[in-house]
Amino acid sequence: MKIVGHYINGQVSEAAERTQDVFNPATGEATKQVAIAAKETVEEAIAAAQAAFPAWRNTPPAKRAKVMFKFKQLLEENAEQICAMIGEEHGKISHDAMGELTRGIENVDFACYAPQMLKGEHSRNVGPNIDSWSEMQPLGVVAGITPFNFPAMVPLWMFPLAIVCGNTFVLKPSERDPSAAIYLAQLLQEAGLPDGVLNVVNGDKVAVDTLLTAPEVQAVSFVGSTPIAEYVYSTASAHGKRCQALGGAKNHAIIMPDADIDNAVAALTGAAFGSSGERCMALSVAVCVGDEAADTFIEKMSGEMQKLKVGAYTDSSNDFGPVITEAHMNKVNGYIASAEEQGATIVVDGRDPQVKGYENGFFVGGTLIDNVKQGMTCYEEEIFGPVLLVVRAKSMEEAMQMINDHEYGNGTCIFTRDGEAARYFSDNILVGMVGINVPLPVPVAYHSFGGWKRSLFGCLSAYGPDGVRFYTNRKTITQRWPSSGVREGAQFSFPSN
Repeated sequence: MKIVGHYINGQVSEAAERTQDVFNPATGEATKQVAIAAKETVEEAIAAAQAAFPAWRNTPPAKRAKVMFKFKQLLEENAEQICAMIGEEHGKISHDAMGELTRGIENVDFACYAPQMLKGEHSRNVGPNIDSWSEMQPLGVVAGITPFNFPAMVPLWMFPLAIVCGNTFVLKPSERDPSAAIYLAQLLQEAGLPDGVLNVVNGDKVAVDTLLTAPEVQAVSFVGSTPIAEYVYSTASAHGKRCQALGGAKNHAIIMPDADIDNAVAALTGAAFGSSGERCMALSVAVCVGDEAADTFIEKMSGEMQKLKVGAYTDSSNDFGPVITEAHMNKVNGYIASAEEQGATIVVDGRDPQVKGYENGFFVGGTLIDNVKQGMTCYEEEIFGPVLLVVRAKSMEEAMQMINDHEYGNGTCIFTRDGEAARYFSDNILVGMVGINVPLPVPVAYHSFGGWKRSLFGCLSAYGPDGVRFYTNRKTITQRWPSSGVREGAQFSFPSN
């Protein structure tokens, strides 16, 4: 069976303390194995990155950007192959995989503007013959730990920007779908990146802990579940590292009585069930204001869901595919069962869908659950599957209070025709990314991505302007060259202009 190895100092290595099966979620079969790195293998990757840092740091930003321009071209030329890797190991349908990759390429595009982002600021004569300027300097070796649900996009949130800022990088992708990350690294080398600047190690907690505790690693970026995000943030911080850790979500959509229900149903169908709901920005809760709005929404949504087509990634007519593992399929089914046990109403039951030719795949069909209440397990916890909950509220204020009370604050949206309501919602909701009649308010590459509350640990969001700040240190220089023959005595008051 093929082994997916590591990428260290420009070479593929199959060094492994042990191996782990990689499954095709559509068939339920193990198709390859991934090498699980020992501590020494991760340390080898860190050493390679550390050795490459001095020369890469001193490479002019314009030359770094030139590598990124070529990398972007190679990503576009090899898009179909990357999407096939995503489909085979994650189960994502080809059109969804292409959407993921496209959003990742947008971040590479942003990284191409390195000279503009890193030029700093300059002020002349801030005092008598005194000039002051700032520089954005790289940190050194930085690391990224990325999740299974976006095996191409989330790594592309991290390493292109970190590298173009002058850092070297060690990436630890998910061991469940590792092939895309290795291929991205090979394409970046083909684009002209020197050996050792980007390294990829596959592994588990051993690899993660090595990155979090190694003194050579200056910063860690993480995307994943909240319990692990908390662990990553606390461990990295305890070892003196800069850290941004993006955690889980429970994203609500408020459906107002004046909303265009047909538009809301169409939007939420994709936002709730796309990628099998395995998105941290998936809309998993519809809060309908008033029973009339709720009844209409339920009727139209259940009708629309009859058209959903679940199946393998190879058929582009499918809407979404399987979840990542058999264990996760059972977990999602368990949440559906708990909702029923706790008094909710299963309107559309997606458990055990029959997918012809893929009977052993890890499939969960679209599921719609009404009469969900705060406190139910399905409401409080992140399901990460194709399950849409409907909660009924008597007023917009009650609906907003539900959202503000929830421990997560990643994304949210409101469907309404009322501009005043939309403005009030966006001003007062305690969530980091907000949509007005937009179900997936994922910021574009030149903004930044990040939630509030227990959806983000750290003070800086991912990619965009915050990404530049995260991967650089600002240094401010103040300089004076006294005029010939002019000397000043000691000054004991605090200096000012």
